[in-house]
Amino acid sequence: MGLNAAIELKNISKSFGSIIANKDVCLTVNRGEILSILGENGSGKTTLMNMIAGIYYPDHGQIFIDGKEVVIRSPKDALDYKIGMVHQHFKLVDVFSATENIILGLDEGKFNVKKSAERIKKISEQYGFDIDPNKKIYEMSVSEKQTVEIMKILYRGADVLILDEPTAVLTPQETDKLFAVLRSMRDDGKAIIIITHKLHEVLSLSDRVSVLRKGEYIGTVNTAETNESELTEMMVGKKISLNIDRSDPVDPVDRLVVKDISCINRDGVKLLDDISFTARSGEILGIAGIAGSGQRELLESIAGLQHLNSGEIMYNNPKTGGQANLRDKTPMQIRELGVRLSFVPEDRLGMGLVGNMDIVDNMMLRSYRKGKGAFLERKKPKTLAEKVISDLEVVTPSANTPVRRLSGGTPSTSFPVRRMSGGNVQKVLVGREIAQNPAVLMTAYAVRGLDITTSYVIYNLLTEQKMKGVSVIYVGEDLDVLLELCDRILVINSGKITGLVDARTSTKEELGLLMTKTDGGETHE
Repeated sequence: MGLNAAIELKNISKSFGSIIANKDVCLTVNRGEILSILGENGSGKTTLMNMIAGIYYPDHGQIFIDGKEVVIRSPKDALDYKIGMVHQHFKLVDVFSATENIILGLDEGKFNVKKSAERIKKISEQYGFDIDPNKKIYEMSVSEKQTVEIMKILYRGADVLILDEPTAVLTPQETDKLFAVLRSMRDDGKAIIIITHKLHEVLSLSDRVSVLRKGEYIGTVNTAETNESELTEMMVGKKISLNIDRSDPVDPVDRLVVKDISCINRDGVKLLDDISFTARSGEILGIAGIAGSGQRELLESIAGLQHLNSGEIMYNNPKTGGQANLRDKTPMQIRELGVRLSFVPEDRLGMGLVGNMDIVDNMMLRSYRKGKGAFLERKKPKTLAEKVISDLEVVTPSANTPVRRLSGGTPSTSFPVRRMSGGNVQKVLVGREIAQNPAVLMTAYAVRGLDITTSYVIYNLLTEQKMKGVSVIYVGEDLDVLLELCDRILVINSGKITGLVDARTSTKEELGLLMTKTDGGETHE
């Protein structure tokens, strides 16, 4: 063990039933460094970090802190050893201020909020945080909430920080700010561990990269001595191409014309504010925006799942040449109009698939309105399910078991969807919707939670659909992918369009500025 090692893991293993999450993992994290943990979905990254953070307890193995073996049975134990973790989903009380959230749960007798706020201000100045101690959580941006979460563990004296996908919902400008803060903390001697899928961020931020594959430790490399291709090969065990082959749209035709649509919720808040755009056949239209800017409501309103207060959604039928207004039509009514519309929603199990049903039954859902015979005829759906499993490499023991139980084993169609990993659930959903031969295909965060290999399979599938003349609408988080995959990118903020750009000529920085713009933006293609 090196003199500079903050944490050392020796032969750490963890299983959940028959699923091995981590197997004999050995890992060292040094003080004064940023270590990235890389791996595909299901490689055991988060499980491993959760054991350091006290959320899980290892089945066997040893954890050493500053050379001494320790036992961590809870997050409180971890904090006692000065280890803190910032999760993807924040654990904050909306009606409390930043200060109140930071000191919440501390056993310090009678709280002096003013004194605590002063201490928070000092920590902020030390590392370059931008935080208002008195601001309420519900008034904050995602970036500010994340800052509060980091401050919570710093306030408690943490000098080992674990961040799980910290840039998932940040703009490029916010990401740059966060990275500057993390570098400042590293220079102060703290040990920082980052779990991320974004290879370009790994290369720009970390000092070393450790790779896990199927729960096992593969190796650690110095960031300065590696590249995206090498890291990908370490993650998946083989060379893969990380290229999106973007073709130019061929004879694009206006397929969807959205005019001045607005949507107001029960509280009188405008979720969509006079949105207008055109989606064309044979192109991928990207939609970018900070999480919660109206992306979900926009797609759901087109799919017939969201009531609109004004505007119209015109569909130009490629077969008949006719036009139909889809506003406030139900999904069934949209189908009866002859509209071939497929939708991959953000909520996979809540809206997209039925967790207790197997893959075959989930394939059949698309035809349930055709009468009783649809349920008796399983041959075609089973063939489709087997094709999706084969083409997208869905890991499932059986095609006749509920989808939410899919997590590993020999590929088969009888397995409950609820037991599948998030990545496998998404593959089933995307595969089913593409199989409908749509004229319009909408996807909300189609690769969220997917490993890099599967993500590129999905990107190529969407490109194939585009080349078949489908109008593809792609809502995504990764701006690099949006710029590489899409033809045009629509940017929205707080339910308003702030820009429409040509993906071939735009930049991440431009998109980032449009994502935080508060007034309507000019479109330029």
